[in-house]
Amino acid sequence: MELSINIPALLFPGITLLMLAYTNRFLALASLIRKLHEQYFKHHDKQNIINQIRNLRLRLHLIRYMQAFGVLSFLLCMICMYLIFRGYDNGAHYIFAASIISLIISLVISLIEILKSTYALELELSDVEEIAQSNVFKELWKKEDDEEEEQRL
Repeated sequence: MELSINIPALLFPGITLLMLAYTNRFLALASLIRKLHEQYFKHHDKQNIINQIRNLRLRLHLIRYMQAFGVLSFLLCMICMYLIFRGYDNGAHYIFAASIISLIISLVISLIEILKSTYALELELSDVEEIAQSNVFKELWKKEDDEEEEQRL
């Protein structure tokens, strides 16, 4: 299979948008960390804040790895294009495969970070007993039950 210069070039916009999204997540996380750091010294419930900070530290590391693998993927795409330009087709295939693998790793880490961010929100809401005991399925069933009761009336 021939690898044209257009194929790795197709990844450029996608990788660029991913990097922008990763940077926005990092900036939001940095802001939240600064806010929690201030709250730690002002509030009495330090354990909840400590748990949130631990979660944020893990998420910060995940974002760093997401960005690193995204940049690696972008760099490998550029090297692949150079190899195609120079006529080194075998090397270009391997480098392009490595670029795709780097992008996949970045996306998997992103998924893990998203799952961790939902855990952070659960920590934030854990002090409200009603919310901590409810879940999406209970809310869905409740809405359907309410709608059925309204129809009966």
